[in-house]
Amino acid sequence: MRIVIAGGHGKIALILGRMLHDRGDDVVGIIRNPAQADDLRAVGVTPAVLDLESADVDAVARVLAGADAVVFAAGAGPGSGASRKDTVDRAASVLLADAAEKSGVRRFVQVSSFGAELVRDGARPDGVDDVFHAYLVAKLAAEDDLRGRDLDWTVLRPGGLIDGPGTGQVRLAAGVNRGSVPRADVAAVVVELIDTPASAGKVLELVSGNTEIAAAVRKAVAQTAGSSPDRPVSP
Repeated sequence: MRIVIAGGHGKIALILGRMLHDRGDDVVGIIRNPAQADDLRAVGVTPAVLDLESADVDAVARVLAGADAVVFAAGAGPGSGASRKDTVDRAASVLLADAAEKSGVRRFVQVSSFGAELVRDGARPDGVDDVFHAYLVAKLAAEDDLRGRDLDWTVLRPGGLIDGPGTGQVRLAAGVNRGSVPRADVAAVVVELIDTPASAGKVLELVSGNTEIAAAVRKAVAQTAGSSPDRPVSP
């Protein structure tokens, strides 16, 4: 498979890129900073230097041409202000989805955030500062943009991200209790979702648990079958 990862230098994306490369996939990572290119090459990922905050849809579509799937794993990152939460976490996802439609890439996996649903309809959770609130608003808006598209999309909402080796054991469902999860396990779940067409149309939350990842994906898909926002998957 040819898989394109937006936000290719992120911690989850680098782990994901290595996993996909090691199993034989052709992986492209979209990065803004050319100085990061060697880090991608070191894990077997081909860098594509492109700024998703300023690129047009045609430029992004050229990178996606011929891909089997695209993963949005980009984020404005720590220390960025509220405005960049919108331009990266929302607008860059919208741009990538536009480019996926233009280039005919149907499979789209979006790495979102636990808690995004808490800001729906203008809600403001207690204890959330302005920047994190803007982050959740941007993530939810990006999710909602995908929901309205004719793409085979899956949204993954991981809990608190931690470094270190993955356990291979997770809890994955439409709704789970708050918790943390190693980035390596998030990447492994993304791989499994890419390979599971029936996960299209699902919004799934992820934390560490006691179910092996492949089984957790199968269970989550079965539990959410027939429920909103499910829809038929393209042949």
